[in-house]
Amino acid sequence: MYSAKIDSSPDQSRTDAASRPYAVGVESIALAFSSGWASGVNSYLVVLVLGIADRIGGFDQVPDVLGRWEVLGVAAAMYAFEFVADKIPYVDTAWDVVSTLIRPFVGGAVGVLIAGDSSSINDLAGGAVGGTSAFVSHLVKTGTRVAVNTSPEPFTNIAVSLGEDVVVLALTWFAVQHPYIAGSIALTLLLLGLVLLWLSWRLVRRGWRRFRTWRDGRSGGPGVPQPLT
Repeated sequence: MYSAKIDSSPDQSRTDAASRPYAVGVESIALAFSSGWASGVNSYLVVLVLGIADRIGGFDQVPDVLGRWEVLGVAAAMYAFEFVADKIPYVDTAWDVVSTLIRPFVGGAVGVLIAGDSSSINDLAGGAVGGTSAFVSHLVKTGTRVAVNTSPEPFTNIAVSLGEDVVVLALTWFAVQHPYIAGSIALTLLLLGLVLLWLSWRLVRRGWRRFRTWRDGRSGGPGVPQPLT
């Protein structure tokens, strides 16, 4: 009986070493995309989750600057404000308009920071991926909320907002540990959001046309002179 010792060849070692930065770069792009999508929905919660993950988990792919106490404090305060504002009809839409520049900027900044921790990709690539996904998901959220606000009761807004918070929290935390799967989930949610936005606006336009027809019928129709009283 004898045991054979198998050593990896130098060529194989060089191949593994060369492919490692590429794998890290793709992983960073996936994390930048998923965090960017989440930032378009709730950017402050993304920063807060990533910062806490860096604090308690020490994940290498999370930029250390997000775990600084001053960053966590500001993110927590802004998230608390958005948590309330995002659940009030019409106030949420006004806040979405204000956040049109903020959310894509945060998504791009987080993408740059994530890319900066990887030596294999350019900071611009991470920023572009994070900012673009954040901008598109923000547009989906804003348009969907406008459609939701056509409902007279406030419970739909609250339910939608809570659902968004849960998804952002779960996806961001999941992306830290499984960036590829989270990136796929974020892409699926982004596409579904675009389809939902299109369908919602079709329903809103149809309802508005019916309302105008009903209003014009009660008033005698457009262009019909009203009787003098």
